[in-house]
Amino acid sequence: MLKRELQIFFTALMFYTRIPVPKNIDHNPELLNKATGYFPFVGWIVGGIAVLSFYIANNLFNHSIAVAISFIASILTTGAFHEDGFADMCDGFGGGWTKEKILDIMKDSRMGAYGTIGLICLFLLKFSVLNSVNYPSILILIFTGHVFSRLCPIIMVSTSQYVRENEVAKAKPLAKSITKSEIWKAVIFGVLPLALFNRPALLLSVLLPILSTLYLRRYFIKWIGGYTGDCLGAIQQVAELCFYLNAFMLWKFI
Repeated sequence: MLKRELQIFFTALMFYTRIPVPKNIDHNPELLNKATGYFPFVGWIVGGIAVLSFYIANNLFNHSIAVAISFIASILTTGAFHEDGFADMCDGFGGGWTKEKILDIMKDSRMGAYGTIGLICLFLLKFSVLNSVNYPSILILIFTGHVFSRLCPIIMVSTSQYVRENEVAKAKPLAKSITKSEIWKAVIFGVLPLALFNRPALLLSVLLPILSTLYLRRYFIKWIGGYTGDCLGAIQQVAELCFYLNAFMLWKFI
């Protein structure tokens, strides 16, 4: 049982990051599907690396440089997996007016104007918010943001349909049904870091990312009837940004 769970975890680590895993781990379709439950736990690792990078850089340079370095560290860890999905989503829904056209544009590996502009706005907002949060609160915010935002795509996976039929799509392993036990596993890993907040009111930081996820879910279903891997990446990125914005508002006004 433990050996199989470790296999599932390492499969999630292999799929969602560039971190090396044991050589016996492969793209087993069954394990890839079950690995969805560990998606928020992967956020613990990515968030931990981002926090550690910020801590070291903040001692060597200054706050702004440390924020930028934490971004770079998380992007290198995941191979820009989710940022790429966000950019493709911007290109697809920005340039396409039919389901077929949207899916074709998102499948194109080239990035267009909508994706470029979208990433610039995304990074600018993330940087602006985190650069305004004092140390050491920023450490908690970065960590919890990475974790909770990876719970939000589970909402889409568990309540919607995967719309691509080709086997080569990036999120094909997520297309299958997710079990209740995997959902609960994801929920536990996703909400546990919220205990780091020293004020109960800060737990309301989850509202904006959840609302943004529900809006994107409705939007994706309206235009393409469900989701693709790029849609899930976009949800994670938007939810992470919304988590930071929500927490910043609470810190400022409560």
